[in-house]
This record gives sequence, C-alpha cells and structure tokens, in this order.
Amino acid sequence: MLSSRLDHWLTRRATQNHPGGSSTTRMLSTSAGLLRVLDTTTPGPSVVLVPDGPNTIEHYSTLIARLSPHRRVICFDMPGFGFSRPAANYGHSLDQGARAVLDVLDHLGIERTTLAFSCANGFYAMQAAQLAPSRIASLFLAQTPSLAAMHAWTDHVIPRPLHIPVLGQTIARAFRRKMVASWYRYALPESTDPKPFQQTAMHALSAGGCFCLAGVVQGLSREPITALAELSVPCTMLWGTRDRSHRHTAPESLLACAPRAEIIRVDDCGHFPDIEQPERYVELLLAHLRKYA
Repeated sequence: MLSSRLDHWLTRRATQNHPGGSSTTRMLSTSAGLLRVLDTTTPGPSVVLVPDGPNTIEHYSTLIARLSPHRRVICFDMPGFGFSRPAANYGHSLDQGARAVLDVLDHLGIERTTLAFSCANGFYAMQAAQLAPSRIASLFLAQTPSLAAMHAWTDHVIPRPLHIPVLGQTIARAFRRKMVASWYRYALPESTDPKPFQQTAMHALSAGGCFCLAGVVQGLSREPITALAELSVPCTMLWGTRDRSHRHTAPESLLACAPRAEIIRVDDCGHFPDIEQPERYVELLLAHLRKYA
C-alpha cells in the first residue's frame, strides 16, 4: 500500500544517519523491517518487552535494570516506533506484527518466552500466541482491551485525519512532536509530571526516531473484531484506572478473546503501568512468571 511505502520512506530518511544501535542495542533485519533490540543475555528463562509508542527502549531502563537480575530481558521497538524502521510492505496488521515478534525470537534463539506488551501491541502478542502457542508460555499485558473496544477507543481518541491512508502518515510526521507532548499529558494521571516522559521521547525524535501512529491506527482498524481467536495461553492484564484516554473503556472486554485472563487494576497509574510504577510492575510480572512460565 502507498501508506506503508510512505512510512518506510519517511522513517528511512529520518534514521539514515542515526541507525539506533549502541553499546546495549543492535539492529535485526526481519520480515517487518530493521528492528532495534536490547538483549541482556542473562542466563535462564526470558521475558520480552515492547514499548508502547511514543515510548522507546530508553523509557524502560529502570524496569529492565530491576527485572534483569531475575530474567533474560529482551526489549525491542515495534516497526515504525523508536528506531525500528518498517519494511515497505509493513501495514501493522495482526499477522505482520505477530511475525515481527516471532522473527525476533528466531534471531535470538529463544524457543519459549513470555510476552509483556501493552496497549495496541498486546494484540500482536495475542496473535503471536495464536500462531505459535508452543513458543509463548504466557502473556502479561497492560491497557489492552478487546479489539472491538480498541476500535471504539481509536474512533473516540485518535483524530479522524489520522485514520485516512497517506493523509494520516503525512500529518503524523508533520505534527509528531505536538502529538507526543499532548499524549503524555492526556494519558498520565493529572498528578504525574509528564516532562521526564516527554523529554526522553523528544530526544529520540530529534535523533531520527519514528512515531508511525497513523500506520498502526489504520492497520488495526482494518482488522475485523473477530480477527483474534480465543486465547489458549495464560494471560494477566494490568489496567491503570487513572488513564483518562481509556475512561470509557471496559477492561473486562478483554475476556471476549481471553476468557480466563486475570485483570489487575492499578489505581495509581495511567496508561503506562510499566514505566510509571516499574517497581510494582516488576513485582507483579515476577509473580505472574512464577505461576505460568
């Protein structure tokens, strides 16, 4: 699609002098594009984290530091976010996102793991579990309702022009800084200072980072609400109750595709329980891992 090629061209042009690799990360070539990955290489069982854009791997530094003594931690930016560049044919569909996850596992030689994803990325985690149930031991999600509820959320929260192919990509690119700044103010609790989150995201954008919000909105909007089959792997979902963007979303809607999921409400968090309260998040994640992984 033209919109996918446009995102590919825009992100490639932005990152051509800033490949995103560092002493702690590397770039992996996958079917979904060139993905930036951090791997602690800690011996033993693993857990995979994916930032919810506009968050990047750098937003997860405290969480990774607290989790890495207990598990091998893999953290990577999904295509079109952070420094991960989407392929020209990457349209953010469920299958493409799930295969991006499985490609990373293949590259790193991980046979079985737990996926700890949030918001829209949770749908790619669920699809990966459908495609390769023997490789996904469990899911630990945050702010991921049902696909039907997510469609309603994007219709209510995401400006209409971003839903339109090509136009949405153009607007998202032109106004990415303004959107990032306003999103943190809206998604975090009113009592939380958004500046540290904003500054890290803005630093990534200044260095050529990606924020293909229109692409993921359009990709998931094309998926029918019945696209996800009933989940068979164990699932826990954290729900930040002070997320103003999801004030009209029912977290229990996840039970439509994960009927046995455990839903834990976190009353002092907004949209990002993983980076707002990393200590508590790690505690709950480790309890989940002891039970299911």
